[in-house]
Amino acid sequence: MSATYGSTTIMPEIRLAGHLEATFPYILSHLEYIIGELLRNSIQAVVEKQRTGRNMNKPPPPIDVTVCEAPQHVIIRVSDQGGGIPRDILPYLWAFSKGPRSNQRLENLNQVPKMAATMQELRVTDEALPGLQGSAETIGNQGPSSTSTHETSLSSLTSRPPNLRLGMGLPLSRVYAEYWAGSLELHSLEGYGCDAFLQISKLGNKNEQLTMRASMDAI
Repeated sequence: MSATYGSTTIMPEIRLAGHLEATFPYILSHLEYIIGELLRNSIQAVVEKQRTGRNMNKPPPPIDVTVCEAPQHVIIRVSDQGGGIPRDILPYLWAFSKGPRSNQRLENLNQVPKMAATMQELRVTDEALPGLQGSAETIGNQGPSSTSTHETSLSSLTSRPPNLRLGMGLPLSRVYAEYWAGSLELHSLEGYGCDAFLQISKLGNKNEQLTMRASMDAI
């Protein structure tokens, strides 16, 4: 973030609260992507609102992350004071790279390195598979120094610069959340901020939710 906004820009504090010891089964890379996109959006909104406001020299308002554990699910709320979502963007919030800024989003997508599409392209570390030897092994015959490997299939998206906006973070996050029988909702208070709610099934006993073709065509 500092490389994008400058070393003198004050980043908002991220405050954690709630049931921080909660445990649940999930795909780690999917959870990291969803939470990463929510925090990325919140940090960008807070910083940009602070830079255009009257209190540029004051610390920006914090971003609150609250974890709530219930018997059957876990809810993670990300709350910011970044001014909310502009009205011209709101109708396209869950659409992939659509809306008034779609052309720029598609151009930005060309700057993202390709994602790992096969197991041969996926880099696996010792921590992920203890049976493998060496500091970084690759499934298949590629060596650890190969430039075509990726730490995870989402690493090229999660490691992109903050100013490289693609218009797909929220819709893709919702796809992952709903696939694992969860949900992702966002409530915007124009002029104040946003609250994002990620619900995760805690029991791990639900089948994957496959989106129907008609629903995909409507996006």
